[in-house]
Amino acid sequence: MSTHTLSVLVYNRPGVLTRIAGLFSRRGFNIESLTVGVTEKPELSRMTVVATVDDEIALEQIVKQLNKLIEVLKVIELEDNAVQRMMALIKVRSDSDHRSQIIDTVSLFRGKAVDVSHDSITVEATGSRDKISALISMLEPFGILELVQSGQVSLGRGARSITDRTRSDLRRAAED
Repeated sequence: MSTHTLSVLVYNRPGVLTRIAGLFSRRGFNIESLTVGVTEKPELSRMTVVATVDDEIALEQIVKQLNKLIEVLKVIELEDNAVQRMMALIKVRSDSDHRSQIIDTVSLFRGKAVDVSHDSITVEATGSRDKISALISMLEPFGILELVQSGQVSLGRGARSITDRTRSDLRRAAED
C-alpha cells in the first residue's frame, strides 16, 4: 500500500464533493485526507485528496474515473517534494506552573497560543504531517484535552499551475 496526493480541479458546485468521495469509496480506497477550497477563480474549486492505494494500476484507474466525471476539469498527482501543509488546533491542560513550558514547546514548532484560560491553552500550528505529529507527541505529557487537524493542502513547486494546460482550456474558462 502506498499513499498518493491528488490535486483535482473541479467546478464549484453542490454535490461535487459527494460524487468524488463516493468514487473513492466504491473502489475501496481509504481517503486519509480531503480538503476542498475555492481557487483564484470563484467558479472553480481545488480538492487535495491524500489516498492509500494498493498499486499503481489502481491509482491509474481512479484517475481515469475522476477524469470521466463532468465536474472534473483536471487531475494531477503531486510529487513528494510538493509544498504540503496541515493545520492543527490543540487544547492542552495547563496550569500556571506549566504554561510557559507549553508555550516554549509550541514556539519551537513555530506555533502560537490562540486562546488561554486558567486551566487550558489552545495552540495553533501549521506544517507537514510529521511536524504536527511531533508537536502532538511533545504536548501529550501535559494532557491534550481536544485536538482537531485540517486535511492536507498541497501545491506543486515552481511556476507551473494546475490550470496551465487543462481539458478544453478549462472548458473555456469555466464558461466565462
